[in-house]
Amino acid sequence: MLRKNKNLLRVALILSGIMLWGMAASAATPEATGTIPFAPAHIANIEVPSSPNAWGGQRTAKDKTLSDRITTYAIQAALNSDKHTVNAHEQMTWRNRSNLPIRAVYFHMYLNAFEGPGSTFITERDTFGSRGSRGAAKLKKGQWGYVDLDKVQENGKPVTWKFVHPDGGPETDHTVVEFDLPKAVPPHGTLTLDIDFHDKLPRVVERTGWFGKFHLVAQWFPKIAVLELPGERGATQVRWNAHEFHFHSEFFADYGNYDMHLTVPKGYTVVAVGQQQGDPVAKGGQDTYHFVQDDVEDFAWMAAPNYKVAQTTWTFPGSPKVTVKVAYPPEYKATAQPVLKATTDALTYFSKTLGAYPYPTVTAVVPPYNASEAGGMEYPTFFTTEGMPKVTPGTISQYIIDFVTIHEFGHGYFMGILGSNEFEEPMLDEGMNEYWDDHMLRARGQDIHITTPFYRWLGIDPSVSPFVMERLQGVGAIGQPGDSLDSNSWDRLSNMSYGSVYSRTVTTMHDLEQQVGQPAMERAMKLYYDRWKFRHPSAADLEQALADGTGQPKVVAKIFDQQVYGTDKVDDRVVKVTSWELVPQAGTVVRDGKRVVITHKEVRKEIAKARKDWKAKHKNAKKGTGPYKWHSIVTVRRDGAPMPETLLVKFADGSSKTVKWNDDARWHRYTWDAPSKAVSAELDPKHDVLLDDNKLNDSYSVKANGAAARRWSSDAAALLENIYAMMVSL
Repeated sequence: MLRKNKNLLRVALILSGIMLWGMAASAATPEATGTIPFAPAHIANIEVPSSPNAWGGQRTAKDKTLSDRITTYAIQAALNSDKHTVNAHEQMTWRNRSNLPIRAVYFHMYLNAFEGPGSTFITERDTFGSRGSRGAAKLKKGQWGYVDLDKVQENGKPVTWKFVHPDGGPETDHTVVEFDLPKAVPPHGTLTLDIDFHDKLPRVVERTGWFGKFHLVAQWFPKIAVLELPGERGATQVRWNAHEFHFHSEFFADYGNYDMHLTVPKGYTVVAVGQQQGDPVAKGGQDTYHFVQDDVEDFAWMAAPNYKVAQTTWTFPGSPKVTVKVAYPPEYKATAQPVLKATTDALTYFSKTLGAYPYPTVTAVVPPYNASEAGGMEYPTFFTTEGMPKVTPGTISQYIIDFVTIHEFGHGYFMGILGSNEFEEPMLDEGMNEYWDDHMLRARGQDIHITTPFYRWLGIDPSVSPFVMERLQGVGAIGQPGDSLDSNSWDRLSNMSYGSVYSRTVTTMHDLEQQVGQPAMERAMKLYYDRWKFRHPSAADLEQALADGTGQPKVVAKIFDQQVYGTDKVDDRVVKVTSWELVPQAGTVVRDGKRVVITHKEVRKEIAKARKDWKAKHKNAKKGTGPYKWHSIVTVRRDGAPMPETLLVKFADGSSKTVKWNDDARWHRYTWDAPSKAVSAELDPKHDVLLDDNKLNDSYSVKANGAAARRWSSDAAALLENIYAMMVSL
């Protein structure tokens, strides 16, 4: 998900320091009723790999279904576009995978995050100082949203409910509800609930809502929490993973089947997760659409009048024939074809490099003008992107459309097919997805182009590569991380600490790739996808797949210990470069078997003659060369975690020496006796180590040389212009 407030956070990572978070949090984890506990409220850094049979074991071609289907949702919903409400009946069937009887089940009621200032979401938003949630949206009277339960039954018997607080949030939070069942669900048995509910959609804010007649209906229905078993994502006993809807959190759900009937006013365009079943059925001035999709964790839809749909088909070995759609408003007609192309290109790239896309549809939605806060959202087979009135190839407008579209499509793999837990491990979705997005942009040769005359006049490089962009966006957070990468989404030092999940993950994986090699990393990512598709991996499972796939477990473990589970700083620097000429010295020497004394006068005379004769033979010699060798010393120092480095030393005669620094030493002193003096030294001359906090101290010149400073300052300035441009759109 590429949220507007997250992009503001990215700018803040460059422009300001980290804001301290002083919110008090309960250390205790409330226990769920019926002896089944909740996942810990402050869970983070899952370092123990899941068991081989977690989530039913690795999915193979022999399996009849893509996922081990746990849930089935059949919903009949009707949209009132004037009141921005949805009335619905939901029949939910759930399978108890455990060997324990289940006497109570837990459902997420996400829309209640927007019912008022007492929710966990709004409380944390205020604590973090982000009152303008997702940019400009400040909910006023009539713009708040909620979901009410009208009736809940099991086999015709009433089910009672109460709101609970698995993470110790405020009593006024209503985002998790407990259903007390009339009869326990036996081990490996099934439960069917009939739920009547009523939604009041908020004005577009944080993933869902309305603006005018446009309705993005997402996180809108009561959704059962995930029951985890021992050996799954660090669980040591059966537990409910049912976190409250936190300000920085996203979602986690079981795989299952969805059968949806959606009734809207006549003339509305409707697109949704999954496949539309035939034409809509018209009745009483309304149209009812029918959508079906199996093996996904969520369902969202869009309904609006005056929308157009562009579409094409895409094929790839191992994938079904895919219908690709872009739904767009008239003002953003220029965006439709660029989004369609970026989506089909992403389908091809992700299928080639990770695994074949498994669904028959993918749909992109371009929100209308003044509803841009609905852009940059992801759901299975369905996402929202950004709109522009004009898209010029090769400019920042093209880059923004491509970047956002590829990013949101990519979530379909990392959030959708891999089923990452975005509550507890946002790096597995936001971070790893962005890493692979940049991987695709690099393969395309698609840099960020800055083409204004003013910056050209300043001599600034007009383009920035995707990985350098991420490194510059992480300035501050990369050098001084407040939280480990595998921290959960809500226990964060600041907004910027959460926002850095994107850039720090990308930079960490980039530097790991530099160490193991791109082919090895690509093999490992394919293995990760194949091993964990439809199974909900943890960071430890990612680590194990990367170790196995690259064949370099020690390198992978070191990076994970330092960055994924730790907060180690990386900062290597060149301390000093010194040289002196190895000229003859006064004193005693042995010549022809006899000890003789050479005076200072004789030495000076000898040196002068040697230099004169040498210059006569080398009329175009460079300064720093001569008849005698030079002794040069380069001192390097490490102020953080060890990282393999390359040291490039250049000499006055144009020659150079390269040294590998690949140990845990805190400093090194390298020496050479060479025909000329050392004039400069640079660590990481190819700029491969992007985790290094301060790139300005990587180089040292005997003669003052601001080239390194100018390079990184120029890239930073170019990036700032890019980010400000993105802010306008995102």
